[in-house]
Amino acid sequence: MENTESVLPLVCKIIHIPEKPSFLPHLQPTVNVLASVIEPKDANTLVRKLNKIAPLENLQHVKRVQKKSIDGGKPQLSLLLCMTVGNDDGNDCMQYEILELVKSYQLSTFITKVCKYAATSKEEWDEQCKLWPTSYHPPTYSISGITGFSEEESQSVFGFMRHTINLATSSIGQVVNAAVIVDPSTKQVIASACDQVISSASLANGVSKEGSCSNYLENLKASKLENQQTSLLDGSISEFKPITNNVACVHPWQWALRSSGCWHPLRHAAILAIEYSAAKDLKLFPDHKALSPLKRQIKESGFQSNGHSYQSLRPYLCTGYDIYLAWEPCAMCAMALVHQRVRRIFFSSPNSSAGALGSVHRLQGEGSLNHHYAVFRVVLPEEVFRNKVVDGKTSGSG
Repeated sequence: MENTESVLPLVCKIIHIPEKPSFLPHLQPTVNVLASVIEPKDANTLVRKLNKIAPLENLQHVKRVQKKSIDGGKPQLSLLLCMTVGNDDGNDCMQYEILELVKSYQLSTFITKVCKYAATSKEEWDEQCKLWPTSYHPPTYSISGITGFSEEESQSVFGFMRHTINLATSSIGQVVNAAVIVDPSTKQVIASACDQVISSASLANGVSKEGSCSNYLENLKASKLENQQTSLLDGSISEFKPITNNVACVHPWQWALRSSGCWHPLRHAAILAIEYSAAKDLKLFPDHKALSPLKRQIKESGFQSNGHSYQSLRPYLCTGYDIYLAWEPCAMCAMALVHQRVRRIFFSSPNSSAGALGSVHRLQGEGSLNHHYAVFRVVLPEEVFRNKVVDGKTSGSG
């Protein structure tokens, strides 16, 4: 799952989570295929015919021809004919047209293995090609952080994540999810929020509208939180269930299980942060419409050519912004962030029960979506949590 790391002091890491899961080189899943050594002069003709009658629809990253050098440096070409079925020896799985090619060109077939999934890194690709040649396409988008962070950028990420964790743990002995939207160009917080999934009556007594999560639900004992704080570090949420009972993205279906109906299904931290960001834009730009990036670019050009300022143009959703989350978002929140055109997502703790960005699903790799963001996990130093718990216990004893 990791292909880029930036290391910070106090054992803090920023780990890029790629669009597709990565595997240890020797553990990459494989499938059996039927192949045959062919004469080089027949390669183009056979490849053209096979691409028409037996396209590799589920193995598009696998190349059709393998080239080796044998005794004396003479090239030897092997051609991938088709996939095998189960434990079949290959002959019975061939469709009629392929059998005809085998007979016509007097091919001697054999079964070999190819990697089932496309490589997500050059290291994976190198290992794949030892079995059978595949293609590798590095990420085409240019997003800061994909290839690593500078020391200054890392410190900035660490600082915003610490702010997010402070929000998530601002209740004594209680943890919820928190979201902080940041404009990376100015390093300013645009909006922040915590989960507000309790009924309106409970919210009136517990959670302020924006940012603060004090007195949210009944507080867990601070001592219990101190013993369980490492769940935020290693992601082993199932072993520390009490600490995550009120994290909305970890329990997205909690509203359906509570007979009292006090659990709101939509007011997750990310959703609220988006709402607050939009409200802020409306307040700052009451007389200006939000423009899409293309329309904004055209509008800016017009302003500049006339010698006017375009700074009063209202931002388009959350385009270009980063968001920091204490917990990996659920599918609902992750999809909302797609619609908002968020540029990068940083989260601290994986969500093994409902995470949509690597733990359970991987929405950032869904090709059918019209926007894709980069995703990073920020592994925080234990001191952040230990100090927070100590402060909470001190406040609670007063």
